[in-house]
Amino acid sequence: MMDLMEISSLRSAGKDAWILAAVAAAVEAVVEKASKDGKPYLEVQLCDARDRFALRVWSDNGQYDAAQSLASGACLRLEGEFHVHPVFGLEARRWSFRALEGEEKQNFLAGPADLRARQEEDYKFIADEVAGLQDPRLRALAASYLEKFGPRFRRTAAARFFHHARRGGLVEHTAQMMRYAVAICAANTSLHRDLLVGGVLFHDCGKLWENCVEEEGFSMPFDERGELLGHINIGIELVNSLWKSLPLEQWKEMTPDSEDVRLHLLHLIASHHGELEFGSPVQPKTPEAIALHYIDNLDAKLEMLVRGYESSARVADRVYDKVRPLNVRLVAPLSAGA
Repeated sequence: MMDLMEISSLRSAGKDAWILAAVAAAVEAVVEKASKDGKPYLEVQLCDARDRFALRVWSDNGQYDAAQSLASGACLRLEGEFHVHPVFGLEARRWSFRALEGEEKQNFLAGPADLRARQEEDYKFIADEVAGLQDPRLRALAASYLEKFGPRFRRTAAARFFHHARRGGLVEHTAQMMRYAVAICAANTSLHRDLLVGGVLFHDCGKLWENCVEEEGFSMPFDERGELLGHINIGIELVNSLWKSLPLEQWKEMTPDSEDVRLHLLHLIASHHGELEFGSPVQPKTPEAIALHYIDNLDAKLEMLVRGYESSARVADRVYDKVRPLNVRLVAPLSAGA
């Protein structure tokens, strides 16, 4: 029996030719669709701890009925031939599937050990940075957030598709952004370090509803609150709610004033997308807001590049096909230390 691979490993191995492999995946949804000429097919949306892809099942496939009856959350062993199409992405042919059972299923739901270890390290880094904040108001606010929403934070994705789009992806994204923020504050001591670190922690906190992954599994169901309000509005609401629970009276003599701290933190959340057309209700208007926007953009784009090198088809020696939403062909980077 073939060892089970991850979806991301299939993308890397199947870039240049069809490969025979087996993959473990959970069903997110089964969607009935039709081709341009009206031929019906199913799009079985599959995911694992790191990645996702859509298995197309045509109506003349002998397993069409079985695929149509798959329930959301079902864990499968999918065996067949795989490759990466330059337009349609990861594809499968001559495949079959069965349900994962017993220890095989438990190991799949636990996620790969290296990813679990990295996310655990990232969460500890975030908690240590929160404990080290000098401003007692921001420290108390951040500690309250981790205490009340830590488990939800740890299973939320940073995005639905383009970067850190996986269980725990928001922790990875937040931790790396904090590392950038700390380094930038060391280089530019005029920045308000506590405010910027707090802004990193809270900038995407609304995604705990917009992009939260289910407790048991890897599916990311849509949430009505997330759809109606969006993560920026939810984040502002959440921070205001947590702020009201702080013992602000004991800090009334502090400088800057507590109300100023609250407003500047809210501005970081409101402006972190940078431009009105990208969803921010306001543009960045303070040094910390500008820094946060570029740190967020930097980490997201570097993650897109990493995934692009892993999954994109090569169109020439050391040149890769375009990756959404980056509208450029990628070129292989120099090796580290070169």
